[in-house]
Order: sequence, then C-alpha cells, then structure tokens
Amino acid sequence: MGLRKPKSIHHNGKTVAAILEAHGLFFQGKDGGARADLTGADISGADLSGVNLSGAILRNANFEGTDLRRAKLPGADLSGANLRKADLRNADLTEAILPGADLSEAQASGIEFFRCDLSNANFQGAQLRNVNLRGANVNGAKFTGADLGVAILRETDLSGADLTGVDLSTTLMPKGWAQAAKQKNA
Repeated sequence: MGLRKPKSIHHNGKTVAAILEAHGLFFQGKDGGARADLTGADISGADLSGVNLSGAILRNANFEGTDLRRAKLPGADLSGANLRKADLRNADLTEAILPGADLSEAQASGIEFFRCDLSNANFQGAQLRNVNLRGANVNGAKFTGADLGVAILRETDLSGADLTGVDLSTTLMPKGWAQAAKQKNA
C-alpha cells in the first residue's frame, strides 16, 4: 500500500491539498491565501515530499510515517507533533518550533535544525547524519540510540540533553565540550 495523497486527506472540512494550495498563495502574498493550520490533523502515512509549509501551524499533528523529504518547514510550529518514523531527509526546518515533538526512529539526515526549539523532543533511534543543530535549543531532548554522525553541534548548549550511548566521534561538538565531559567523569 502506498502513501496517502493530500487530496484524499481531510481536516476541518477541507482537503489537505486545498489547505496546501491556500498556504502557497499566502506565502507568496497573493489573494485567496491563508496560512496552513493543521493543528491536530492526522496526516500519517502521507506523501508531502517537497511541500512548502514555511510558517505553518502544525501543533500536535500526526505525521507518523509521512514522507516529508525536501519539505520546506522554516518557522513552522510543530509543537507536540508526532513525526515518528517520518522521512524528513534534506528538509529545511530552520527556526522551526518543535518542543515535545516525537521524532523517534525518523529519517532526518541532512536537515537544517539551525536555531530550532527542540526542547524535550524525542530523537531516540533517529537517523540524524549531517544535521545542523547550531544554535538549537535541545534542553531535555532525548538522543538515545540516534545516529549523529558528522552532525554540527557547534554553538549548541547541550546541557539538559540526553546523549546516552550516542557515538559522537565524527560530530562537530561545541568548544570546550570534551573538557566539560571529562571533568564530569573525573
């Protein structure tokens, strides 16, 4: 069985395809546009690859198993969203809002998480190779079992983040991080 199409998914009496079309007009500043508000929507298992949801309101939406490859989500509010097992490879989430989001087992390699709010997000078992987490808020985030190979964590405050069992040998860490970790273990 394939992925669901946006025109077959309904939220608040409209198809997701119509909501995306109106959001595109909104984003371009054209008449008939409206910011996408998919708060609490069930968009699980959908094909949203390459969509532009910049600045969209996606709080508590269910994107489990959804294809969001190359999606544009800068500034989107994904607070509490379920992105478990979603495919987010090469998506742009610059300055996105994701506190409490579940990204466990997500395919999230190549993502721009630059200056994102990822507080209390769950990345357990996620593929996070080549991600940029510079300036991101990761306080309370769980990275247990995640693959952070070649990730950029420079300028990221890692206090309060759970990096238990994560191989950081190829990860670009914040200045002084290794010394701080050694002092804690001493």
